[in-house]
Amino acid sequence: MNIKDTEIKDLLTQYKRFVVYGLSPDGSKPSQRVPLFMKSKGYDAVGTYPGQTEIAGFKIYPKLADVPPEYRKFVDVFRSSDKIPAVVDEVIAAGGVEVLWLQLGISHPEAEKRAEAGGGGGVSDRCLHIEYEKWMK
Repeated sequence: MNIKDTEIKDLLTQYKRFVVYGLSPDGSKPSQRVPLFMKSKGYDAVGTYPGQTEIAGFKIYPKLADVPPEYRKFVDVFRSSDKIPAVVDEVIAAGGVEVLWLQLGISHPEAEKRAEAGGGGGVSDRCLHIEYEKWMK
């Protein structure tokens, strides 16, 4: 996507609140471990996951449009690459997203271009935890 490596530290400094799209109820999955790590570093996160209202101490919303705008500015996505077009549709419909972060192993160039055209910057195929360790030490 359109965020350069050198801008990642700025993102991690600027955005202290974020939403985890697909925060898993399974504590063994990165989609729960990464937000817990970021929380331990002072970040404030909420999540989306159908049928849940709370996971591992995080407030959970059924869909992105239900997430308060202050969290929706930065969306950290844990969905498979084939699901990213639908995620981007939801991001565009919800509005207010400034950063779309696709976790390690996740990318979809066509959908990413649509997200960028909608005004947001983005990162793909990178882990928030790894990037924090790299840039914020």
